[in-house]
Amino acid sequence: MNLPRTLGELRKSSFSEQRLRTRKVKDELRENLIARLRGSESIFPGIIGYDDTVVPQLVNAVLSRHNFILLGLRGQAKSRILRALTALLDEHLPYVAGCEIHDNPYDPICKRCRELIAREGDNTPIAYLTHEDRYVEKLATPDVTIADLIGDVDPIKAARGGHDLSSEMTVHYGLLPRANRGIFAINELPDLAGKIQVGLFNIMQEGDVQIKGYPLRLPLDVALVFTANPEDYTARGKIVTPLKDRIGSEIRTHYPGTLEEGISITQQEAWLRRDGLELHVPKYVREVVERVAFLAREDKKIDKRSGVSQRLPISVLENVISNAERRALRSNEKTIVPRIGDVYAALPSITGKLELEYEGEMRGADTVARELIRTAVAKTYDTYFKDLNMQQVVQWFELGGEIKLADTASAQEILEGLKNIQGLTEKLAPVGIKPKEKPEVLVSAAEFVLEGLHAHRRIGRTEERVFSAEKQPKRAERPFERGDDEPPVMRNRRPYN
Repeated sequence: MNLPRTLGELRKSSFSEQRLRTRKVKDELRENLIARLRGSESIFPGIIGYDDTVVPQLVNAVLSRHNFILLGLRGQAKSRILRALTALLDEHLPYVAGCEIHDNPYDPICKRCRELIAREGDNTPIAYLTHEDRYVEKLATPDVTIADLIGDVDPIKAARGGHDLSSEMTVHYGLLPRANRGIFAINELPDLAGKIQVGLFNIMQEGDVQIKGYPLRLPLDVALVFTANPEDYTARGKIVTPLKDRIGSEIRTHYPGTLEEGISITQQEAWLRRDGLELHVPKYVREVVERVAFLAREDKKIDKRSGVSQRLPISVLENVISNAERRALRSNEKTIVPRIGDVYAALPSITGKLELEYEGEMRGADTVARELIRTAVAKTYDTYFKDLNMQQVVQWFELGGEIKLADTASAQEILEGLKNIQGLTEKLAPVGIKPKEKPEVLVSAAEFVLEGLHAHRRIGRTEERVFSAEKQPKRAERPFERGDDEPPVMRNRRPYN
């Protein structure tokens, strides 16, 4: 596509002068969104689980030409949604070449561009912004200043250009003016100091900013969008009331509502490509990984205000596959097939993402994470084998059977031992095991069954991954049974006279 390169060529092109003069960024977002709504295109491709909740509210905000804020816990795709808004911008937007604030050729607002057009006329050079160029993002931190956002005097410009310090030509523009004719996003808005938040009032209400020390006003054309974590309102900072009042829509995000949505997000975001080896991740492994996050969000030992990010299952799945890859490389296996043992090996990608309550701190992050995995295995096991009689497998262990399933052992090595467990390999059909399955897949499924039985306390397992019969604790070592008001020793003791 040959784009006009001078103002004269631009006047003769398909870029309508009237349209460029009057069409603002929010109008552009609105028009392109309407075109998508009328067609069959996805509005926000790659955003999973929000079709019936968040997306309709986003659509309403854009149609209303609102500045809006996404309010939600960590790992709820807030930043990703904001960046996806660029898809609603035009592919090319002309501006005066060399302008720091991307001035409209037909309606320049900075002195440099006005003088350039007056001097060059139709020979004024034109450049173009892509939709990606029109997105400016700033992470709010307490040390952000007004000069960073709006601008300030630049003595170096004055010295080099021979300008007086009071001249508009000595202005150093901040991020907000540089986002002119585009989208300006601020992540974690409450972390911005209150006096800095005040600096956003004018642009949101009157559509202009005032540079410190100058009697000029820049009527910027910017769509402002923000993100915030509800915890921040009390833990680190707050959004000042007048600024909240100027934000058109407050949209709440959330974690995946179903296990299937969570698995789809993790599948989309996790790095799963492993060069040189075939990768097969069983469905039950994906479900266990995802259930860990779902259970953690409901666990009383974990701080709900902080949330459990969707990055947890993404990191865990990557770690699970890496542990399986390490085993495959050491054993010279051609296929990477993760096992449940690999989920336990991925503990480092779980513990760092959990903010624990007092009870959780007393138990320890490792213990809490292991409990989450065990419960996730039990629930996943029930979806496949709940109605299947596993007594024959349990009985083999009760008669003294024992087997070690080290996560470093090859599939062929473990398979020889698994064949001794009567009835085990014949009961793997619910997880899709075929008669002539690869040893790696067969071992993974068999281990899943044994881990499920262990999670339900029907067989035992040591930390060295040795499976054996479940050992019942002695009466004095057992926790209080339901209905017990005091330890057994205390119940048998007579009161003093």
